[in-house]
Amino acid sequence: MKTTYYGQSTLMIETEGKKLLFDPFITPNPAAKDIDIHSLKPDDILVSHGHGDHVADLVAIQKSSGAKVICIAEIANWLGKQGIEAHGMNIGGGFNFEFGRVKMVNAVHSSTMPDGASGGNPAGFVLYSGGKKIYYAGDTALTYDMKLLADEDLDWAVLPIGDNYTMGIDDAIKSTDFFNCKNIIGVHYDTFPVIAIDKDEAVAKFIKAGINIKLLAIGEEIEL
Repeated sequence: MKTTYYGQSTLMIETEGKKLLFDPFITPNPAAKDIDIHSLKPDDILVSHGHGDHVADLVAIQKSSGAKVICIAEIANWLGKQGIEAHGMNIGGGFNFEFGRVKMVNAVHSSTMPDGASGGNPAGFVLYSGGKKIYYAGDTALTYDMKLLADEDLDWAVLPIGDNYTMGIDDAIKSTDFFNCKNIIGVHYDTFPVIAIDKDEAVAKFIKAGINIKLLAIGEEIEL
């Protein structure tokens, strides 16, 4: 299962012959200026919530790829008004897709679309595919709801670590005990000054806590 990072909280997971793109925010990010969004061609786009730094390229990529969008019902309705059919879900629900199963889980944050429309509730996802279980937390605070994932036997978790808008490094480390997973990809940091981190210090903290942390460069690929 190959994963490629495109900055902020955007990554692509390739599994079961499908390309899954999470929270596409690329063209407004100066650090990702070399990425051609129309070359990505995902089969599916998973959207955790409606903020611009997660949906800026959603419509453009969907229209150039024909990807199925998987998101909460309110975002599906918003897309429908733009002529884009999406698969709407809600917190606690799961669905079996061609690539595997997705369960939508709680995130503690806010969610408004760039045009001011309601984005419903923010969410995270658990992906069951290719013999792996991946938790994509979305933008979230540390929450006891993460304890509900403790018996999932997760292989990897994708966590925000930039602080200010989401969990910071210390709470992200604490969260790994809640859901019982020590393989982490850190996201949602460094894109804006207010979420800049000291990466060396962050890595040292995760390692001291016994956590396998990956802070990927834009365009970097790893095997999960």
